[in-house]
Amino acid sequence: MPTNNTTQTTLFSPLTFLEQERPHRVVMAPMTRARSTQPGDIPNQMNAIYYAQRASAALIITEATQISPQGKGYSFTPGIHSAEQVEGWRLVTKAVHAKGGKIFLQLWHVGRMSHPDFHQGDLPVAPSAVPFEGQIWKVDPTTNRGIMVDCPTPRALSKEEIAAIIKDFRQAAQNAIDAGFDGVEIHGANGYLIDQFLRTTSNIRHDEYGGSRENRLRLLKEVVIAVADQIGPQRTAIRLAPFLTARGMNCPDILPTISDATEFLNCLGIAYLHLVEADWDDAPTFTESFRQTIRQNFSGLIIVAGKYDLPSAEWVISNGYADLVAFGRDFIANPDLPRRLEQNLPLASFDGSTLFSGSEIGYSDYPAWGEDNI
Repeated sequence: MPTNNTTQTTLFSPLTFLEQERPHRVVMAPMTRARSTQPGDIPNQMNAIYYAQRASAALIITEATQISPQGKGYSFTPGIHSAEQVEGWRLVTKAVHAKGGKIFLQLWHVGRMSHPDFHQGDLPVAPSAVPFEGQIWKVDPTTNRGIMVDCPTPRALSKEEIAAIIKDFRQAAQNAIDAGFDGVEIHGANGYLIDQFLRTTSNIRHDEYGGSRENRLRLLKEVVIAVADQIGPQRTAIRLAPFLTARGMNCPDILPTISDATEFLNCLGIAYLHLVEADWDDAPTFTESFRQTIRQNFSGLIIVAGKYDLPSAEWVISNGYADLVAFGRDFIANPDLPRRLEQNLPLASFDGSTLFSGSEIGYSDYPAWGEDNI
């Protein structure tokens, strides 16, 4: 509900997070950048430089990171399931912590948002074998150029395979802590595996993981419980996308389903709830009534993301609907984004053509204010 504090909370009010006071509430959103070392999807020194440049964020949430080979759906994205990947991520966490930053790893299983080329010709997995419209970014080995390719109709997971995925989430969370992360964010949004289980459009199962709202929430609950049991609820978070309609995810029951999820998450006492708002031009509106429902259900920290600028960020925080705001594209082009927002400095624009280029160009070569401005 809207705050009744006599002193208005703003984007630049301090906030205690993980027993440390952060000077503001500007978060770096998770963004796929496709720059891991190949073969092996291993984080590297270039990644460490990129994240350390942005360590002034109240919190960095890393790019989505696959929990297992089965969880992969995009070329050159990093993993957290091999010893080499854990060592690579240690470069990142050490660099961020050296600059005083906090960093969570986003745990990712893409489910049906994948391609057989990543799985030795096998179909991607999902709650149900439902055809849908979706594309992933895949590098063509003959040209070494990335292209968008259609996802095939997936195959349905067995209950035994679901149990194995839950174990993969648990192990990935432990691997993240071993790599030096302050916590993990479970990716339950954007049409990936956990989100696929939540929605009637992608989940038509007839066992205990499908059908009723309670059953469709089962995987989310079991994954969050497993991760929180392994590393502690105070280091466990989740990202959800209530108003997503793309990728065959236009579910008529998703808002009450996510409302029920937030009540469960509140009881568990997780680190934060991250709500991503659809950010394309004709996206559904994230209604104020739904914001009020979530705030009533969840008393912990809430992060929101989705085309926010300074005025809209101040609005959502001052009204008590969120505690922190995550910025994506602006953080790519402005490594010192918190300073620029607080001091009302001009924001640089990012070059979309270099999002997945694989080099330092458009990645770690954006200057902070004063380094290269005219």
